[in-house]
Order: sequence, then structure tokens, then C-alpha cells
Amino acid sequence: MKRIILILNVLAFSLFACKNNSSEELVELNKDSTIVTEGYEVFGESFEVNEVLTHDDMRNLYEGMEIGDSIEVSFNAKVNSVCQKKGCWMKLDLGEEGMESFVKFKDYDFFVPMDAENSDAIIKGMAYKSQTSVEELRHYAEDAGKSKEEIESITEPRIEYTFMADGVYLKKIENES
Repeated sequence: MKRIILILNVLAFSLFACKNNSSEELVELNKDSTIVTEGYEVFGESFEVNEVLTHDDMRNLYEGMEIGDSIEVSFNAKVNSVCQKKGCWMKLDLGEEGMESFVKFKDYDFFVPMDAENSDAIIKGMAYKSQTSVEELRHYAEDAGKSKEEIESITEPRIEYTFMADGVYLKKIENES
């Protein structure tokens, strides 16, 4: 019961906090506080983009969860990396060094471009706190193009902030020349 109350409190605070336009937010808000998605491409299901948590709010929500907890939510973050075999997963920045959300796509029905790294992403779906096995971590490292030594150095399961996305909006960051 305490976990549920904590999650509801964090979510309520996050929803209130995300109504305020801060310079740290990645997405642009229009005057009625809905997200402007012009220039974004949709992967998976399109969705209403109006109550979106920041990466900091999402990190705080994850930190309050127990392994096995889940919650339906939308959040906005920068893409740190993408599966380089198919685009079947991506990792989103949670605003603190080394903290990421590992995102898979519902029913394996869609993928994101393999060059989506550094893009702005808005995702909707279910957030989970889970434990990932050594075998699965090694598989993901292989997908990411890691060296054999890096893959073999994975020897412990890891607690992870995971996400099953129903839909993704991606916006490319323009390369400066």
C-alpha cells in the first residue's frame, strides 16, 4: 500500500511539475501546455501528447518503484542508444549520469531507426522496474555492437528501469556542419 501511495504522489507531483515550461525540457510547449509534435515521426501507435513527464520526473518515479511494479505513463527524453541490428530497442537518458530507461516495443510490432541516437523521444506505455539476466544483458550488448571482451565481462544480473512502449514520437537533432 505504501508503494502505491508513493507512486501516486510522485506521479501527481510529476504531472503538476511538467505543466511548467522549464529550459531543461526537451520538447516545446504551446500556450495551452500541450506538446508540439511538429517535426516528429510516429512509430507504433500515435497518442495524445499532453501529459508528459520529464526525464527527471521519470527517474524519480522509477526510483520509488519496487522490482515488479509497473505504471502507465508518457515521458520525454534524449535517445542514448539504439539496437544496431534492427532498431528493436533503445535506451533513453534519465537525466543523471549512467541512468537510462531500457525501452522495448509492444508486441515487437514496430522498430525505430538505427540512427535515432541523440534524437528527442516522447514515448507512451508501461514503465517497469525489473531485473535483467546475464544472458539477456549479453544479448543486448551484442546487439549494440560491443566487443567480445565487453560482452564476456557481464557476469551479474542488473536492476533496470524498463519500458514497454505502445508508441514513440522521434525528432532528429540537426547535425551542425
